[in-house]
Amino acid sequence: MPTMQLRTAKRGTYLARFAWGVLGWNVLVASWGAIVRSTGSGAGCGNHWPLCNGDVIPVSPNIHTMIEFAHRMMTGVAAFAMVALVVLVLRNLPKPHPARKAVVFAAILLVVEAILGALLVKLGYVTGNRSVARVVFLGVHFANTFLLLASLTLAAWLVSGNPAPRLRAMHWLTLASTLVVGVSGSLAALGDTLFPATSLRAAFAQDFAADAPMLLRLRSVHPLSVLVATAALIWLTTKARELSSPRVKKLIGATLALLAFQIFLGIADLALLAPWWMQVLHLLGADLYWSSLLMLVFDASTSREVSAA
Repeated sequence: MPTMQLRTAKRGTYLARFAWGVLGWNVLVASWGAIVRSTGSGAGCGNHWPLCNGDVIPVSPNIHTMIEFAHRMMTGVAAFAMVALVVLVLRNLPKPHPARKAVVFAAILLVVEAILGALLVKLGYVTGNRSVARVVFLGVHFANTFLLLASLTLAAWLVSGNPAPRLRAMHWLTLASTLVVGVSGSLAALGDTLFPATSLRAAFAQDFAADAPMLLRLRSVHPLSVLVATAALIWLTTKARELSSPRVKKLIGATLALLAFQIFLGIADLALLAPWWMQVLHLLGADLYWSSLLMLVFDASTSREVSAA
C-alpha cells in the first residue's frame, strides 16, 4: 500500500475511534445526569448557570454541589470533544460524505441539550419541584438526549466506513417505540424520586389513587410502551434473521441480550422501590441498548439493500 494511502487509512481509523469515544463519553454524561436527578442534586449549584453558586469553581461544596458541578464539567468536556469531532470530520471527509451532516446535527442537539439543562436550573425544575412544566421539560430533555446519542451513533457508524442506512417503516416504528419507552421511563423514574413509596403495594396504590398526580398516573405508560417496543423489535429481528450478514446476526444477539437485561433491571428497580443506584444502572442499560438497536437497524437496512442487489 502506498505511503499516502496508509496514512489516510490510519487517519480514518483514529477518527473512527475518536467518534466512538465521543459517543461513549456522552453516554457517561447522560448516566451522571441520572445521578444528579435521582439524588436531588439538580440545585447543587443554586439558581446559577453556568456559574456554580456564583463561583467559577465552588467553594466548600457539599455533596450535592459536587455532583452537579461534576456533571457540568463532564458536559463541558463533551462540548469540546464535539467541536473537535466536527472539525476533524469536516476536514478529513469529502463534502458528499453523510457523516458530515450527522456530526453537525449532533452538535446542534448538544447545544439544545445544554440549553434545556440550563433552563431546568434557572426555572427551578429541580429537586422537589412537582410541576407539570417540569414533567414536560424532562420528557423533552430525555428525548433530545436519545436523539443526540442516535446522531453520534450514526456519525461513528458512518466514519467507520459503513454505508448510509436506508430505513424502512419497520425500522422507524421500532426506533420510535423505543424512544417512547425511554421518555416514559425517565418520567417514571422522576415519579419514583418525588413520590417514594414504603412498599410495592403502596407504590401501586399511589398510581391508582383517585387524587394521584399526573406524574404517577403516567408511570403505567412505561410498561405498556415496553410491550409495544418489544413486539416491534421481535418483528424486526425476525425479518433481519433472513439476511445473510454475520454482523447482523451478532447485533441481533447483542440487542436481544441487552433488552433482556433491561427488563430484568426494570423488574429489580420496581421490586427494590427504585433506589438511586438502580435508576442510574437502568438508564445506562437503556443508553447501551439504544445504541445497539441503532447499529442493528443501520446494518440490517444496508444488508437488505446488498442482498436485494
